[in-house]
Amino acid sequence: MTDRLDLLYSDTEDDLRAAVRALLADRAGHTVLLDRIETDTPYVPGLWTSLATDIGAAGLLVPEKLGGQGASHREAAVVLEELGRAVTPLPYLTSAVVAAETLLALAAESAPAAELLAAVAGGGTVAVLAVPLSTAPDADPPQAPSVSTAPDADPPHAPSVAAVADATAADVLLVPRADGLYAVPAGEATVELQTPLDLTRPLARVTAEPGTGTRLAGPDAAREAVRRGLLAGAGLLASEQLGLAERCLEDTVRYTRERHQFNRPVGSFQALKHRMAQLWLDVVGARAAARAAADALARGAEDAPLTVAVAQAYCSKVAVRAAEECVQLHGGIGMTWEHPAHLALKRAKADQLAFGSAGRHQDAIAALADLPAPA
Repeated sequence: MTDRLDLLYSDTEDDLRAAVRALLADRAGHTVLLDRIETDTPYVPGLWTSLATDIGAAGLLVPEKLGGQGASHREAAVVLEELGRAVTPLPYLTSAVVAAETLLALAAESAPAAELLAAVAGGGTVAVLAVPLSTAPDADPPQAPSVSTAPDADPPHAPSVAAVADATAADVLLVPRADGLYAVPAGEATVELQTPLDLTRPLARVTAEPGTGTRLAGPDAAREAVRRGLLAGAGLLASEQLGLAERCLEDTVRYTRERHQFNRPVGSFQALKHRMAQLWLDVVGARAAARAAADALARGAEDAPLTVAVAQAYCSKVAVRAAEECVQLHGGIGMTWEHPAHLALKRAKADQLAFGSAGRHQDAIAALADLPAPA
């Protein structure tokens, strides 16, 4: 792996993108999602198997000798761009990225972790790290539902944890405890569905009593493994945010070309041109930041935490702004339930708090880059 930063997409990544986009267009259009998001199971039946097993996306981060595809974070980032574009409800970020990266950090020293990692990489098992997705960054650690899950935060150790993303889809829950990390079968835990802002990414309260599950690692190894998983999650979440922002911009430009007022396309009005041009610049910047984060993680770069923090601090804001502009510039239709703009806006707002807020990442940038605060 080269030490040189590479923001361009390879032919392999382009082929992977085409395969994922075609699958989602065929099986998970917005009309399909709107029919499912108010149910207890927003996941499209069979879609996870098609993506994770048939395409092989679940094992992209896992070496071939451990049962995976032997690819990297760059390829996983492409998958997440497409999932972000379609606002698809799938446990890819939580299982194939965060959980897989956590298990990968333990696989060399823990046979149970290696065995579970192979099952996750094959797509037949969904594993979810039982930490809150959206939380306040400055909460007191014993208050598990309010503990930050930013990459530099300590994981919660309470038996009950709220706001765990995709827990309802999990076969195995990775539960941090004071004495290490445990793999708890979902049937041995209590998973209570909660009402999320983003209906395409279900949240649940997970209760796993002490004594349940298989111990994968001791406290020190578990802490480092969880932080590695959260770092990968934060870094590749930027790619999901990028895909969402790109789709919002494309849909908005297309609509303003077609929508006429005063016998002219509304997109020809100077004020709207300026707004969309500025949004295009923001999206280009987000692409550079997200690609840099994915590439830094793939290379194992020393400055990966800084690059990830930059990507999250920037991309989370761009995704929200792109979704807001999409709603507003679609006019009245953008405010309706039948139009997919609200799905993008809710996902963008929820993602803005996941794995640490933008403010939390800005603080991390200041610390990692040794930038003194204003006097």
